Amino acid sequence: MAVLEIVMDPAPVLRQGTQPVTEFDDALQQLIDDMLETMYAVNGVGLAAPQIGNTLRLAVMDVSMERNEPVVLVNPEVVESRGRQLMAAGCLSVPGAYDKVERAEWVKVKAQDRHGNWFEIEGEGLRSECLQHEIDHLDGTLFLDHLSPLKQRRLREKMKKTLKARKRRKS
Repeated sequence: MAVLEIVMDPAPVLRQGTQPVTEFDDALQQLIDDMLETMYAVNGVGLAAPQIGNTLRLAVMDVSMERNEPVVLVNPEVVESRGRQLMAAGCLSVPGAYDKVERAEWVKVKAQDRHGNWFEIEGEGLRSECLQHEIDHLDGTLFLDHLSPLKQRRLREKMKKTLKARKRRKS
């Protein structure tokens, strides 16, 4: 397994949408394992394939407190939602930027597991936010897109400062 590099906004791959997964082969299994390792290494709760430069419709997540309940979402789609609420949002591809985004309070998602078997997952709270956030990535949408242009500009500036500070620390 390997920790992969996270792609940062405004990389084009984050905006182009994804292609359905059709082959559940060894290469896909390795990619899933690498994505999980990457997500855990950077303390994320979710990671979508575009965030590591890949255009497959694939995401992983783990919102458990113990960080031991990974969920693999292949070709996921929201099939039902209820309610609206403001939820805290941040993104590994937009480091240092956080704001509240209005999302469905509860969602049901249909997806395939890592072996191609269809399943449904429901969520509210953090699980709901994470499911919607990762599916947004697969559709070429960032959480910033749910905000006003002024907030988008402010958060992108904050991201630039965060990235500069990281570079200085590494030097």
